[in-house]
Amino acid sequence: MFKSFFKYSILILAATLIFGCNPNMPANDKVVAEVGGKRLLFSEVASVIPNNLEPEDSAAMAEDYIRKWVRQELILQKAEENLSTELKNVTRELEEYRKSLIIFRYKNELMAQRMDTVVSDSEIQNYYTENAQNFKLTKAIVKAVFMKVPADFANPSMLKELTSDTSAPGINEIRDYCIQYAKSFGIYTDQWVELDAVMQNLPISVDNPEQFLSRNQFVEHTDSSYYYLVAIQDYMLRNEQAPVEYVADNIKSLILNRRKISFLKKVEDNIFQEGRNKNSFKIYNSETDETE
Repeated sequence: MFKSFFKYSILILAATLIFGCNPNMPANDKVVAEVGGKRLLFSEVASVIPNNLEPEDSAAMAEDYIRKWVRQELILQKAEENLSTELKNVTRELEEYRKSLIIFRYKNELMAQRMDTVVSDSEIQNYYTENAQNFKLTKAIVKAVFMKVPADFANPSMLKELTSDTSAPGINEIRDYCIQYAKSFGIYTDQWVELDAVMQNLPISVDNPEQFLSRNQFVEHTDSSYYYLVAIQDYMLRNEQAPVEYVADNIKSLILNRRKISFLKKVEDNIFQEGRNKNSFKIYNSETDETE
């Protein structure tokens, strides 16, 4: 079986190279696999092989595709043999899927063309105010500066002083220094980030964030290669009210989701009303055979 697959893989590889130069399919398309009378052509396999692959990768991908095709067809054949006619009849399911897919695509097109997707700052603020109880922090967040500097020339005192200045010129100076000397760095002085996301850059962990943040403005660690520094500019603890700017993106998504639901309901209602106005449908009373 392996030799057979390998032979077919080489064949597909050759076809792929040919099609890369000539996209027109040859008239003498070859069969590369057959299961119960159903055939797989090398043009079908070649169509799924990217042209920019190495020859070995093309052969491996072709072989894998053929093997999966054979397995699927064998299972399908077994299912065809053993399932009842009723269970094999998927006409209704296919029609339901077709309807759902067409409606889904139509609604998406309508939303793309007509739905307002602009969410203003005032809308975000209003939503935040009205639903403040839903925006409690689940983790500690900070505004901070992180840097990882080669230990040989790191000057802790100077770096602490440097990261203490969060004015615009000060941030520029921090950035210039980090670009020139730091192995990695992060400047989060104008945005809130999770403490965990910052601390994952250090080879140490924080077991009690509340206690840790209340006692430390600077987090330092030195190993044989690097000096690590996190300068905490501000922090908020778990269960505190999340700042609006921290949850703004989430609120925007919630507003757009509400807007989407309202928009689609209005679309459905309008289409129904249009159908009623045009007498496009009838609903029959099963007891009297009269329309309602």
